[in-house]
Amino acid sequence: MRGVNALEQAFDAMARRTGTRTPTVVVDVASDIPMAAGLGSSAAATVAGLRIFERVAGRLPDSVLLGTATSVEGHADNAAPALFGGLNSVMEIEGAEPVALRWGWPEALRLVVATPAVGLATATARAALPDTLTRRDAIYNLQRVLSLVHALQHGEFDRLREAVKDRWHQPARASLVPLLTDALAIEDPDVLGAFLSGAGPSIAFLARHDHARVERLVSSMYARAGVEATVRTLGVHEGEFVDAVASTSGRTV
Repeated sequence: MRGVNALEQAFDAMARRTGTRTPTVVVDVASDIPMAAGLGSSAAATVAGLRIFERVAGRLPDSVLLGTATSVEGHADNAAPALFGGLNSVMEIEGAEPVALRWGWPEALRLVVATPAVGLATATARAALPDTLTRRDAIYNLQRVLSLVHALQHGEFDRLREAVKDRWHQPARASLVPLLTDALAIEDPDVLGAFLSGAGPSIAFLARHDHARVERLVSSMYARAGVEATVRTLGVHEGEFVDAVASTSGRTV
C-alpha cells in the first residue's frame, strides 16, 4: 500500500502493539462509504486494517482491537460500532482500554441518510463548536440521550423525535450543513426523527414504514433547494465481521 492511510495506520499500529512481524500485504480497497460525510469512513477503514491484520496474524481480543482503533482514531465513538455492529455507547477510562457498551437496535427501524455533494472536514466541523456549554443545555442533552437509549430498547418510537434533539453541536454546525435546519423541522408521520450524522454534512432520518416514500420526501427537499445529494436507506447490522450494509443503491438529486 502506497502512502499512509487509515488501513495502513491501523495495521502498523497493531503490529507494533503485538510485536508481530508480518509478511507484505497488498490490498485492493472498494468502499461505498463517502469520505468527509459524517458516516464514519475513517473508522471503517481503521477497523478494516485491524481485520486484515487478524487474517494475517490471528484473532485478537475485542479490548485490544477497540483500544488500538481508538488510538488511531483519537476516540472510540465510531470505532466501537465499526468493530461490533449495532448500537454502541463507549466509556473511555484514563489509563485503561476503552469499554464498549452494546445495546439492541430495533429490527423495524431504518436510517434514511442524505449526503450532500459537499465535503465537510472533521476539523472544520469541530472548530465550529463552542468551548463551553450552559448548564441548561448540558442537562437538556443528557436527558435526551438517555431517553433515546430507553426508547430504542423498549420500542417507544413516539419518543424518538424529541430524544434526538440537540443543543450541543447541531446549532453550531447549521451554517456548515446544507438544509440542516429544514431537515430537523420535517413533520411527517413516516419520519420518526432527524439528526446530523456525526460531524456532517450527512443527515439521518429515522423511519419504520414506507422507507421509499421517506427517500422521495428527503430527495425532493434537496432538489427544491438545488442541492445535489445522494439519499440511501441503511439498515443496522448486529454482530462482528459485517461484510456490507443493506442499502438501496442511493439516488442522487
